[in-house]
Order: sequence, then C-alpha cells, then structure tokens
Amino acid sequence: MITASVHLNVPHRSTCSIVKRAIDVMGSLIGLGIVGLIFLPMAIVIRLDSPGNILYSQERYGLMGKPFRIYKFRSMVNNAEALKTQVENEAQGLIFKNQQDPRITRVGRFLRRTSLDELPQFWNVLTGEMSLVGTRPPTADEVIHYSEHHWQRLTVKPGLTGEWQVNGRSTITDFEDIVKLDLRYQALWTPLYDLVLILKTLYVIFARVGAF
Repeated sequence: MITASVHLNVPHRSTCSIVKRAIDVMGSLIGLGIVGLIFLPMAIVIRLDSPGNILYSQERYGLMGKPFRIYKFRSMVNNAEALKTQVENEAQGLIFKNQQDPRITRVGRFLRRTSLDELPQFWNVLTGEMSLVGTRPPTADEVIHYSEHHWQRLTVKPGLTGEWQVNGRSTITDFEDIVKLDLRYQALWTPLYDLVLILKTLYVIFARVGAF
C-alpha cells in the first residue's frame, strides 16, 4: 500500500468549502441524470464494438493520497492494462500518453474525443471522492515515483476537469507542466474560479478543442 502521510501536510482550503461541495452535488446530480438517459444506447454500442464490460474501473489516488476506484465508460479493449507495456509512452515523466494508442476501440476514440467516457465519474463526485474541478487522479505506478513537490497536487480533490484539461491536455506531454498547472489552480482557487473552469470545459468539449 502507498502511504502519503510523510509527504502531505494539510488539505487545501477548497476541501472545506461548503459552496464548492454544493456545486459538486448539483453538478453530479445533473451529470448522473444524463448518464441515466444515455446508458442503454452507450452500453449497446460499446458491447457491439468490443467484447467486455460496459464500465471500466481502476484504482486511483485522490485527496491526501487516499486510494479510490474511478469509473468510466470503457474506451479500450478489455485487457488494456495487460497490454500497456507494449505501447510506447509519448509523454515525459510520470504520466502515460499515446495519441494513437492501439488499445483504444473505434467507439472509444469517439467517447474520448467527446469526453463521454468520463460521465460515470459523476458518481465519484457525488460520493465526495472527486470534485467537478481539481487535479487528474494518478495511478499507483505513477505515485510510487513521486518526488516531494509532486505530492502537493494531491492536497485537493481530484477533478473531472481542471487547469490541464482546459489548457490543451493533448498538447501538454510533460508531467512537470501538469504539476505547475495543478499548483496554479491551488493558488488561484475560489468557488468562482471553479465555475470559470467548468464553463471553459464546456467550451472545450463543444468546440472540440484538444483531446476532448
């Protein structure tokens, strides 16, 4: 088990904000309503395109390094994790990216381009494991290599969106640049800033900017 207690001091002030939590609850309820409407057709196209589960889950690390299980619509072949070592990592540092990852299914590419694969994470937001806005939650094979300053990004809740997503996540391939954006978010955070990032995210999705 990965222990973060020696690396982290206190949670960021955003974790105590009643306004932020209220925004998260309202947003997650709306999001889960959308999931309910599209789940059946989504399940059909995912299963027709590739055998396997409709939903994909993976252990990630969230607030103060606490592990939790994240949920997405499956966008890769069923044994994607086992095939990861066969795919070249095009990113630098403690993040994995490959623009033409062969593990991604045809439907999966559409889901990722439109961010529809992320919708089940509204459940993680409702339960309080995530927030609408925060940092990208890392995997175990990433956090075991963290340096001291990397742990600072985990003093906020992981988010469905954040600075990285609205600032061209497909063009940012250096993990240290992502860390800088995460720390920028922590420095600038207010409930209003969360709303600004949510609106920017909607623009990025519907304008099809970057990896969305």
